[in-house]
Amino acid sequence: MSPYRLVRVGFEHPDAVELRDEHVTLGNQLYADDPAAAHRGGSEGIDPSSIVATFVAYDGERPVGHACLRRLDGDMAGELEMKRLYVREDARGSGVADDLLAAVEGVVRDDEGAPRIVIHTGDRQHAALTFYGRRGYTPIPVFAPYEAVTYSLCFEKVFAAG
Repeated sequence: MSPYRLVRVGFEHPDAVELRDEHVTLGNQLYADDPAAAHRGGSEGIDPSSIVATFVAYDGERPVGHACLRRLDGDMAGELEMKRLYVREDARGSGVADDLLAAVEGVVRDDEGAPRIVIHTGDRQHAALTFYGRRGYTPIPVFAPYEAVTYSLCFEKVFAAG
């Protein structure tokens, strides 16, 4: 059992905003030398009205991790995408990412009854790629709005019919 406490919060909760901002800053640093990074802002913005659930993980009172779930529109209208799974460096490897992922997947499966979840990440996020691969996520074609971001990789996890 993880020593962390997960709390379902509003998308605009200050701790959630702080953690998402850290995540974006790290991504901007990681891809700063890639010309495709010019497209990051528009492709990775999150419309608050699309959010289905937001979780923050706490170590005591300190926020250490975040994940949210949004409903897509356009060609993938109705699909659910996990966004901004992020764990602060000093809490990595502790199981908090697994807890956050399980919470989001639980909403997809149990609350929404959806057959799958999709995610987007980048080719330089090696730890994320390993993490998702070990948890049953498989590659799918890059979906909108990420096509302009050349380092984009997209994945899905299909849930067994219950």
